[in-house]
Amino acid sequence: MNAIFRNAAGKEAGRAGRTVKVWDPLVRLFHWSLAACIFGAFLVEEGDAAHRYLGYTALGLVAFRLLWGMIGSRHARFADFVRGPRAVIAYLRERRAGTSQRRLGHNPAAAAMILSLLGGVVAVGITGWMLTLDAFWGAEWLETLHGALAWTLLGLIAVHVLAAIVESVHYRENLIASMLHGRKRAPDGDGKP
Repeated sequence: MNAIFRNAAGKEAGRAGRTVKVWDPLVRLFHWSLAACIFGAFLVEEGDAAHRYLGYTALGLVAFRLLWGMIGSRHARFADFVRGPRAVIAYLRERRAGTSQRRLGHNPAAAAMILSLLGGVVAVGITGWMLTLDAFWGAEWLETLHGALAWTLLGLIAVHVLAAIVESVHYRENLIASMLHGRKRAPDGDGKP
């Protein structure tokens, strides 16, 4: 397992493999900027200007990602990886049975997680913004909702990170490193990714 994570060049453990560019610089910049905003917002006290600005920045990043998901590079586009619930369930069944196929971009379960994370950021951001409005000033129910959504988002992030580690081990490919350098192992000569 250590060999998998030491291999930041995107090579398969035990043998050098050809890599291809999958994640463009804007996808990677978005990913790590959003992570920094969320982490930063948890570190500063609610109500501080820094907390608000980090939240607004996170909302802006999500708006950018939604746009980039329509016009961006191949693997950044939602049309490349977002599938319906049946595809997610089928992938999870295949994964559990050990018959799932590696994908160059996101798998259907990862796509569902991405949509959940983006929706979670929007929900936390909007409820946070609402707390700044006179109409909701001091509304305890909204503060409780904002906090619950924030902790739910943090839980989703934990599942996301754990899934990236599990999939890295399963497919023998450092998915976390690929979000740094943008490269993944090229599909095999037999057409399998």
